[in-house]
Amino acid sequence: MQEITLKINGMMCPHCEANVKKCLEAFPKVAEALPSHTENQAVVKLNAELTTQELGELKQAVTDAGYQIAE
Repeated sequence: MQEITLKINGMMCPHCEANVKKCLEAFPKVAEALPSHTENQAVVKLNAELTTQELGELKQAVTDAGYQIAE
């Protein structure tokens, strides 16, 4: 199982974590998402490798939910 970490700004509370978790886990290749507002990141466990396009779509979903991806 592959794991990636996304740096995410804008999460302020557990409710924000739940929103990010929901939008990340909507992707078929995401087995589990573990967002943390205190660490400003989400650890994403994948059951298959993401293409560059899919990674972009994953980041865009977080942005569309109202949070910022930190590069």
